[in-house]
Amino acid sequence: MTEQSISIERMEEAVNLFGLFDENIRIIEQELGVTVVNRESNLKISGDGEAVMLAVKAIQGLLSLSARGEAISQQNVRYIIELVRTGNEGKIAQLAGDVVCVTAKGKPIKAKTIGQRRYVEAIKNHTVTLGVGPAGTGKTYLAVAAAVAAFREKQINRIILTRPAVEAGERLGFLPGDLQSKVDPYLRPLYDALFDMLGAETYQKYLERGNIEVAPLAYMRGRTLDDSFIILDEAQNTSREQMKMFLTRLGFGSKIVITGDITQIDLPADKVSGLREAMRVLKGVEDISICQLTGADVVRHVIVQRIIQAYEEDEKRRAVRKDNRK
Repeated sequence: MTEQSISIERMEEAVNLFGLFDENIRIIEQELGVTVVNRESNLKISGDGEAVMLAVKAIQGLLSLSARGEAISQQNVRYIIELVRTGNEGKIAQLAGDVVCVTAKGKPIKAKTIGQRRYVEAIKNHTVTLGVGPAGTGKTYLAVAAAVAAFREKQINRIILTRPAVEAGERLGFLPGDLQSKVDPYLRPLYDALFDMLGAETYQKYLERGNIEVAPLAYMRGRTLDDSFIILDEAQNTSREQMKMFLTRLGFGSKIVITGDITQIDLPADKVSGLREAMRVLKGVEDISICQLTGADVVRHVIVQRIIQAYEEDEKRRAVRKDNRK
């Protein structure tokens, strides 16, 4: 049995570290198999020698984030535990990033993982950015946040959000209403992100003025988009031809962000994903960044990470069985 102590100078740091009903400390205890006790201004960590060492590194990392004014959430705790487990505790300092955007309710939007921070930096520094990764990694949300920030700073005049209306098991023709009503369900995640950033009234005002456009990918054909921040979401469901058409819409003073998850392609089996093709063709092209996020960058419920990991492991097993049959 090993025991180590960590001194906490300010009560606010302890409150932030422990979380509501000590939930953050409970995660550290469960994940690393240690016991953490708060005695006066000291934390006593006891358990197996290696586990205690990891817990000390994790708690020190969390305290350093707290000292920079970061709110500590369960997601922070799990992510930092993973960093120290893999020997990457030196990267914890990178987590305290700049605010990307402030929502209509005054909530600051920041990158929450190293991968997300690289993604945000790529958007800022490149004309075209491809953000590729599983569900829950913040690809679309951070892209919309960057677009709203650029709009507020008058770097661009217009935000254009688009998605391919690919039917994942259902048919557009059977949905009720006119064309806009039929495609609206496909665009809902984009509306939700914009409502969050701008508020419903401000969003509606900019929509009526033409400063914001949310439309299916088919509406982009034949246009040149100047002074715009253009986001193509769910790009794994574009064809090779659609992707080329979209990329060539880029005008002067514009940025493009393309997001997608190549593990969730809804195209027919004989169709090549435009996103997969673009990742291959555009690799190494100047002023284009390809940013790949992983399961470690998932910022939704922890069960989402576990689901993604389970599917990845199943894919590997299937690939091994397929190779063995050859």
